[in-house]
Amino acid sequence: MNYKVTPAEKSTVKIAFTFSAEEWAAANDKAYLENRKKFAVNGFRKGKAPKHVLEMYYGKGLFYEDALNDLFAEHYPAVLEKEKDAFTPVGDPALSVEEISEKKVVLTATTPVKPDVEIEKYTGIKIEKFEYNVTDADVEKEIDATRERLAEHVEVTDRPAQKGDTVNIDFEGKLDGKPFDGGSAQGYDLTLGAGQFIPGFEDQVAGMNVGETKDVNVTFPEDYQAEELKGKPAVFTVTLHKITGKVLPELNEEFAKKVGSDSIDAFRAKVRERLEKSAASRSLNETENAIITEIAKGAKAEIPDAMIEKQEEYSMQRMEYSLMYQGIKLDDYLKYIGQTREEYKKNFEEEARRTVLHQLIVEKLIKELKIEASSEEVEAKIAEQAASVGKEAAEYKKTMDPRQFEYIEGDIKVTKLFDYLQANNEMVTAKPEEK
Repeated sequence: MNYKVTPAEKSTVKIAFTFSAEEWAAANDKAYLENRKKFAVNGFRKGKAPKHVLEMYYGKGLFYEDALNDLFAEHYPAVLEKEKDAFTPVGDPALSVEEISEKKVVLTATTPVKPDVEIEKYTGIKIEKFEYNVTDADVEKEIDATRERLAEHVEVTDRPAQKGDTVNIDFEGKLDGKPFDGGSAQGYDLTLGAGQFIPGFEDQVAGMNVGETKDVNVTFPEDYQAEELKGKPAVFTVTLHKITGKVLPELNEEFAKKVGSDSIDAFRAKVRERLEKSAASRSLNETENAIITEIAKGAKAEIPDAMIEKQEEYSMQRMEYSLMYQGIKLDDYLKYIGQTREEYKKNFEEEARRTVLHQLIVEKLIKELKIEASSEEVEAKIAEQAASVGKEAAEYKKTMDPRQFEYIEGDIKVTKLFDYLQANNEMVTAKPEEK
């Protein structure tokens, strides 16, 4: 077998495989032996008819497709391995037969490959740097949120309903004195202030007492999803059956121990430390995104469709997982919005194209700047990860697979790259109002 690689349009290469008469004949014989049991011919037991007899009955090219597939499956991976320094395939090839005869066969695989990216400039650029700081108010807000999560829910009988309470209500809505579909319910639990209902509804339920019935007057928003209700005034007759309030735990030593600290001061310090780590991570992520976005403005790459489609599919998977956490199936969601999977996937096309370009820029710069991850750096990162799960580094390494080592090495290289880019560009801190 001989092959020839030729660059083609839109980041593809054409690999032309030429097989000799002997190789082609051997492939046909192999295909015959693998598939003869599928065919029956009068005068022969099934699977026992000679090859030339089957070709007389079913046609000369009976085994051509299987023979071509066998030849491709045998030689394509070997060619990719030989040419791995010349190009990187990023999708499945399109196959075509250029010539087929008893003398030779020429089979062409048009393969999408990772494109080169032209970068106009990556140093000396004025780039926005993001810094997020943690205030005392942020810490207290997080502590209040923890108290909310640990609040005790108690039935209230000695006061009217107020914001933050959960009320159990019956309601019936009417337009021009007539009930409408979906406008009524019995025994509905509504948390006041959560914004579950249309504007004005929850505010008017606040102040009601147990056993009270009241008419609530509201107007549906102009952008309401039900066409027949947009902008229409409605009256809901509401009966309140039960009020459940929240009693927040006091900020005392008992509360501190419940959340894993010895004192309120220790818990406050722990909250601040966690928020500061989160703020630092956010600052770094947004700064790195700003850097690569600026560099991408002067970058060009002929990105093959296969790379865009792969990234779109990845975004779809993330969307599906996100919906699953909310108890929603993607198929049900698509039915609700009236779109097919392929139609919805197109929403991610622009993001996918941008993400792929950014990835190509990072890879190109790491290679161009000859950034490496030393074995000492990899070992230090492994030790750090091991410590985070309470294990010794040697013990932790035994549980790692090769992909984890590759990820750690790649992460070190990317960190070094962005350290270099921050040091070699004009980083301007964003003003608070710009964040």
